[in-house]
Amino acid sequence: MKFYSNGKLFILGEYYVLEGAKVFALPTRYGQYLSVFPIQSPSLSWKSYDADGSVWYNDEFSIQDIIERKVSSTDKIRNTLIDILHEAHLMNPSVLSNGYVVETELTFPRNWGLGSSSTLINNIAQWFEIDAFRLLDRSFGGSGYDVACAQHNFPITFQKIEGNVKVEEVVYNPSFKDYLYFVYLNQKRDSKEAIANFRKKQKDLTSEIQEVSQMTNQLFAIQSLDEFISFFKKYEARLGAILEVPTIQEQLFSDFDGLVKSLGGWGGDFVMVASKYHPESYFKNKGYEIIIPYADMIL
Repeated sequence: MKFYSNGKLFILGEYYVLEGAKVFALPTRYGQYLSVFPIQSPSLSWKSYDADGSVWYNDEFSIQDIIERKVSSTDKIRNTLIDILHEAHLMNPSVLSNGYVVETELTFPRNWGLGSSSTLINNIAQWFEIDAFRLLDRSFGGSGYDVACAQHNFPITFQKIEGNVKVEEVVYNPSFKDYLYFVYLNQKRDSKEAIANFRKKQKDLTSEIQEVSQMTNQLFAIQSLDEFISFFKKYEARLGAILEVPTIQEQLFSDFDGLVKSLGGWGGDFVMVASKYHPESYFKNKGYEIIIPYADMIL
């Protein structure tokens, strides 16, 4: 059996999604495969490959370890994997009636932050034939927008209110997409840490949640690159005020002619860049080598 899930990029509504805002995200051309081979032994042999073909994780544990959730005091990756598989087993106990060899294969470098966890959750949910959002709630936690991207091959709006998820595929093909790029900031951001920081600074965001939901709808009507840049600069400034941190453009790229927007947890992973001029030399001169055009990144 072989399963595949798309990676993700959070375009509009990061953090606000936790409070029920309607948000916008894009599935990527990059993702993760999971292959499962049944064996007679009552064990699970697990091997994970990075995009360059190197093995970044290799382990074996008994089916009983998963059923009883026997975790290690030192191995964080092993513990996380057993937690996910244990919850999946509780949701469908018939799958682990025999052992397996399992291989995962990323099509993007693991440190890019395009959804190594969410694609894993969705692939395991497909394997166990269970609901991926429930599995996410019972393991990693989070809004679930990334799992929604894993499942859809088109841009999506996403909203989660009181545990109820609403996902809609939308048409998004801006005429100025050739002027949009994604630049990797050479550091991976811990999304759990970013969320915790947001919640520390939280106030009543009722009006902001309504405004962000409206902005998600307004985004689809934007016709020009200038309007797109102005729209997101306004959005970034307001979120920066809530987080009490400067925007990424203010911090690192204040002299850039165009837009540099954080995606997901502020301070790491990819940024979205909008510019009338090809920005490759600007970012490479600052030490950022990975610059991917919109058409090469987005499904």
